[in-house]
Amino acid sequence: MASTLQVGLLLSLTLLAPALAASLERGLIFNLDTGELCLQSAQCKSGCCQRDSGLSLARCVPKAAELQDCSPQSLYGVYYKCPCESGLTCDADRSIVGSITNTDFGICRDKRDMAR
Repeated sequence: MASTLQVGLLLSLTLLAPALAASLERGLIFNLDTGELCLQSAQCKSGCCQRDSGLSLARCVPKAAELQDCSPQSLYGVYYKCPCESGLTCDADRSIVGSITNTDFGICRDKRDMAR
């Protein structure tokens, strides 16, 4: 029994090692670099898949820095303006009307500055 368990563990590690190494490399579907075509933000290293208009192709772009235009995080995963980098918040119109009319853009601001 112990021998079977050891063989199974060894086989599992042998199969998982290449998969773990490959996850660090750029892929065809995930881990996409800036400028590559995407369908969802989860595919991009930067975490933002952005399109310029409803008819344009979406590409991976960096998240918005402080004082840049932004969109609040969304469930859809494709943005006209990227969400803010970590530590920043998007000061935007969060109403349902802004979401429906696609005017819920704002400016990235430091969370600590917003509290003052």
